[in-house]
Amino acid sequence: MRVRYRAQALADIDEIRRYLQKRSPSGARNVLRSIYAAVKFIADNPRGSEETDDPDVHVKVILEYPYKIFYSIHAEGVEILHVRHSARRPWEGEQS
Repeated sequence: MRVRYRAQALADIDEIRRYLQKRSPSGARNVLRSIYAAVKFIADNPRGSEETDDPDVHVKVILEYPYKIFYSIHAEGVEILHVRHSARRPWEGEQS
């Protein structure tokens, strides 16, 4: 399926990259590689991730690193809504 990113999701990914790049450039590359691999999984299997309490939002948990990708499914593709570290306070849109 076609993937579209909300501005918030793009800002999240950029923030993750900048934060990790300062600490470990190779670590930043590895985390970003895992995030984009998870997005590809979402595109290939849009209903293959957990549902949240909001029927319009799914969440893909990245197992290698503590990040979650929140997304919605539309007729024209999937929309990546938000990417966040699992240790952060729950996202307001996160219902589960």
